[in-house]
Order: sequence, then C-alpha cells, then structure tokens
Amino acid sequence: MEIVALLKRVMALRDRAVEPLYEGAPLTLPEVDLLVPLRHLDQPVTASRIADLRKLSRAAISKALTKLEKRGLIARTANPADRRASLVALTEEGKAAVDALFPHQLAIEARLLAGLGEGRGQVLDALNLLADTMERGLAGPASADGGED
Repeated sequence: MEIVALLKRVMALRDRAVEPLYEGAPLTLPEVDLLVPLRHLDQPVTASRIADLRKLSRAAISKALTKLEKRGLIARTANPADRRASLVALTEEGKAAVDALFPHQLAIEARLLAGLGEGRGQVLDALNLLADTMERGLAGPASADGGED
C-alpha cells in the first residue's frame, strides 16, 4: 500500500506545482492531459482511441469530449470506416489553448524532477515495471502471476 500512497503523493505534489499555471486558463489540468495526445497526432481519432491512450473509461472520455466540443476546443466528424463512432480532432482554438499551457507544464515538471539526476533511469525502470505489473493484475489473476488459464 505504501507504493500507492507514494504515487498519490507524487501526483499531488505535481498538481500543486502546476496549479498556478491553470488559474484563469482556458483549460484545466485534466483537460490538457486529455488533449495532448490529440495535439501530437496528425489525424483525427476515435474517442475509444483517446480512452486507450489516456487509460480512462470510454464514458469519462465521452463526457469530457462533449464539454470540450461545446466550448469549441474539439470537433467531431463522421467516421467513414465506422458510422457508430465519430472522429475527434482539436480545433484551432483547442490547439492554441494546449500550446499555450502544455510547454509550461512540461517545464515545471522538468524542474521538479531535475534532482533525480542519474537516478532518473532507475526511477523510470521501476515505474514501468509497476505499470506493467498493474496492467497484468487488471487482466486477471492468471496474468498477474504469469500463469495461464
């Protein structure tokens, strides 16, 4: 349990550090986290793809996208490959909002992590191991212990 508590503490500290950046901004921190993958992709994507990239539920993504669409930050278009799903892309206003905030967020995060120095690689390795282990755990008990059904 101490691992989860430490992860929560790390994220709370990061949130506290970037909070001033988002005061009065056109986007919230969670909205920027949601939109960054769209900004870096060269083509519209489905909401399901965004959910997969952000590791969030499709319902949560759909709700957030609806709010962002009403504010003119994203646009949805018909998906020619699947009429049941729309394609999502940032509008010019959405791109400008992300571009105005995200580089500053990255700079704040880099400053916070600068003290890791040469230990950064070890921290990344440990976090990747943790993420992989937890993903296997979500898949079921057989996957978590490496066994098969």
